[in-house]
Amino acid sequence: MAATGAASPGRLVQYVVVRSDLVHKLSWPLGAVITQACHAATAAIHLHYGDPDTQRYLAELDSMHKVVLGAPDEAALSSLSENLSQAGVAHKLWIEQPENIPTCLALKPCPKETVQPLLRKFKLFK
Repeated sequence: MAATGAASPGRLVQYVVVRSDLVHKLSWPLGAVITQACHAATAAIHLHYGDPDTQRYLAELDSMHKVVLGAPDEAALSSLSENLSQAGVAHKLWIEQPENIPTCLALKPCPKETVQPLLRKFKLFK
């Protein structure tokens, strides 16, 4: 499993994947898109609050690590959500209401090495 050589599990990371087309093609204000990411991250923490990795992540309040990636469009985001579900990776797909638009998703905090392969094709959000 974790071959870090350390006594504790690998560094915990919360990944957030945001649709980049919202800003670049659909002209959403950047602040509105950042708000979507905040909603998804908060929801993922809330839904998995009792999870040991989530508790450890929250206990290290001043050293939380998040990575925000960009998905090119709704289809890529939905496909990622399906792939994460099939792989048993806990996450929250945020669907903005009342418009019913999937805007982003956030994984629960987890060791980077366990989920990075599933996210490899997504680049940092710009």
